[in-house]
Amino acid sequence: MPEPAELLADARVVALPMSTRFRGVMVREAMLLRGPEGWTEFSPFVEYDDAEAAAWLAAAIDFGWNPQPAAVRDAIAVNATVPAVAADDVAAVLARFDGCRTAKVKVAEAGQSLADDVARVRAVRTAMGPEGRVRIDANGGWNVDQAERAIHALADCDLEYVEQPCATVDELAELRQRIVRWGIPIAADESVRKASDPLAVARAGAADIVIVKAQPLGGVRRALQIVAEAGLPAVVSSALDTSVGLAMGTALAAALPTLDYDCGLGTASLFTRDVVAPPLRPAAGVLPVGRVTPDAELLDAFAAPADRVAWWEARLRRCRALLADPGR
Repeated sequence: MPEPAELLADARVVALPMSTRFRGVMVREAMLLRGPEGWTEFSPFVEYDDAEAAAWLAAAIDFGWNPQPAAVRDAIAVNATVPAVAADDVAAVLARFDGCRTAKVKVAEAGQSLADDVARVRAVRTAMGPEGRVRIDANGGWNVDQAERAIHALADCDLEYVEQPCATVDELAELRQRIVRWGIPIAADESVRKASDPLAVARAGAADIVIVKAQPLGGVRRALQIVAEAGLPAVVSSALDTSVGLAMGTALAAALPTLDYDCGLGTASLFTRDVVAPPLRPAAGVLPVGRVTPDAELLDAFAAPADRVAWWEARLRRCRALLADPGR
């Protein structure tokens, strides 16, 4: 494992502006590192504690300092991501995702109603047309009754699947039994990436699909292992990464033996600027597989303030210490 001085030798912290508020932020901070294999990313969300953030550092180190598993495909089909915007704003969001045939729609946003969700999802369905695929993501925001009611209200939208409708594995299992008559699959995200046991949801029969993200799960190899042991179809998604982190996601998607669903790796389209020129945004609905290199001018243009750089450097040192001694 590289020492902190080696990790920080070429480190850059950036603050990228976003086109639409997402996860409550309009600016996304990320730390970029350069290892022997190329550039990599360490960008756990600022509210995460060190124990959770350490897995993100493990992923960054693995991607930057080790060769990655062999790819079995050279392009990844991706979905558009629609934040919890008003229905009238849906078309403008979708226009940022060139050629995507699938859209994931955020629902269950705090302060919004089911009526807001229904209007947004129906606007997406209309924009995508009958051949498009529409999936929703509640980020665990509903209880079982609320989820069942919402899915019933959206029955006319021909949902591809429902991502993390409820927070707990037990709730997901109960909901899955309730909605089996509608034939709508349940995908687990937080129940995989934020769980002490990421396989519990599969063992409980609580999901039909697993959502895997390279950074939160500790890297490409660890995510591949989880998918193999879960024995369920997988969708590779991003954690609102820069194009550098998205390249890690494409490496994961490229290495999966099978890939039955479009992946959630098109999120660079939610930024107004990125660190790579051109950014890793979907073209004709796909992303290429391969490492990327940040543009020096963009690194300078979107460099975070000195106090934020110091904050990220201190965070990396703490997380590096946890990886070296998990019992700390």
